[in-house]
Amino acid sequence: MRKIHFNPVNEITIKNIMGYFERRVTKFGTGAKIDISKEHLGKKVIVLVYEN
Repeated sequence: MRKIHFNPVNEITIKNIMGYFERRVTKFGTGAKIDISKEHLGKKVIVLVYEN
């Protein structure tokens, strides 16, 4: 399985966003997934990981 490089940062500024939502990452086979609605299929997304 390919590993994705992760860049830890503590601040980010994003312009021109359509909105945001929060989801919990769940186990899926040997990896993980985030469930989102079908209206976002084919769109480019950004996943932000933060500590609770």
